[in-house]
Amino acid sequence: MAEEALSAGRSAPRSVAPRSARRRSREFALQGLYQWQLAGAGVNEIKQHLATVKGFDRADEAYFSALLSGVIEYAAGLEVALQPHLDRKFVELSPIERAILLIAAFELSNLPEVPYPVVINEAVELAKSYGGTDGHKYVNGVLDKLAVLARPGEVRAR
Repeated sequence: MAEEALSAGRSAPRSVAPRSARRRSREFALQGLYQWQLAGAGVNEIKQHLATVKGFDRADEAYFSALLSGVIEYAAGLEVALQPHLDRKFVELSPIERAILLIAAFELSNLPEVPYPVVINEAVELAKSYGGTDGHKYVNGVLDKLAVLARPGEVRAR
């Protein structure tokens, strides 16, 4: 399944810090978006499946649901917002990078209560744990540029 594919070849994510409920929510949203992209699974099917996966009970279920549903609902617009900051077409990114960038773009656009550095850091941590070797650097660069447009006042204030 998707969770096995995401962690193929790894016994545990590289992150050493304890994972918060929100970080777990992002990890499960990443798994769900992976299923959505590769298998065409629907939101309800994904939610039902992931609810049975070990560790789901330690995630913030409401946050997971908001991320998964929101990203899928607004995916087309999020892709348009991300595209100017990419060095290739969005569809040419790995499914993991696409999902991570979509999650972060959704948070930057729709969840202003989460500070933009937190959004970027969480995306980078996901990319370090589940993405390609230097994928986290790419994710960081793209999101730094997107944050300036999505949250100009917050970025200027820092």
